[in-house]
Amino acid sequence: MKKFILVLAVLFSLDNSNAQSLSPYYKVGVSDKAIPEIVKMAKTTMADNGLEILGEYAPARSSDLYVICFTNDELKNLSLQFKDRGALASILKVGLVKKDGITTISIINPEYMFMAYWGEQLKGQEEQLKRLSNKLVAMFSSFGTAEAFGGEIEKDKLPGYHYMMMMPYFTDPDELNEFGSFEEGLATIRENLDAGKGNTVKVFEQIFEGKEIAVFGVGLLDGETGEPHFLPIIGADHVANMPYEIILQGKEATALPGKYRLALYWPGLTMATFMKINSTPGEIEDVLEALTK
Repeated sequence: MKKFILVLAVLFSLDNSNAQSLSPYYKVGVSDKAIPEIVKMAKTTMADNGLEILGEYAPARSSDLYVICFTNDELKNLSLQFKDRGALASILKVGLVKKDGITTISIINPEYMFMAYWGEQLKGQEEQLKRLSNKLVAMFSSFGTAEAFGGEIEKDKLPGYHYMMMMPYFTDPDELNEFGSFEEGLATIRENLDAGKGNTVKVFEQIFEGKEIAVFGVGLLDGETGEPHFLPIIGADHVANMPYEIILQGKEATALPGKYRLALYWPGLTMATFMKINSTPGEIEDVLEALTK
């Protein structure tokens, strides 16, 4: 019996050692230059590699944080293969975090996001996603060597990921509103974002022409409920996942639930820390819902 248990333990340990884990971010470099200068360098790198800059902003209105959102045709076209809000993974982000005069440059890990958002809809595209991810990360090699950080989740657990029992999955979106038409939804969300409703700012707008799909990047700037409140608690080092998104598909506007999205991009969160922002997922949903009314 003891020998049998030992064999099981060895097999279990081998299985775990072979499990590939992914981190949500890559640190691609550090610099002592001013953030505006680094932003200029990053934009040049993106342009030289054929990337389209969609928008940029300072999360939490902080002079020590900055995010640039980008895409390209390959990302956009690939995202359309995944009908359940696949367009959310068509936008990638560069994050800048300044501490003690040194700015860390990071990017969201494309493969991590692809597997989380598209994983349950995959039909043989796994190697394509990995190649695309590697190519996108390599575009930032001029800043330094890419180093994964931000926690880890086993790759095969990213499809169907949830933080813990009773927490939502990717397939449990916050349903914000249903409009009479795609055009009505587009006009309503644009109008509210242009007005800064709910202390928000439109960071980007990506429209898939002829597909009735639009993705909006929304900066959550309210001091009591938005980024100035929750980023210092859960960690601004992970800022390359911001801003939050609304996706409009056809007549329906939805968003990823905070209890899924925040946990996905801060996978090392303890329950104690999560409880410090226990009202944040609902507050984010309320703000995004108001933008669709």
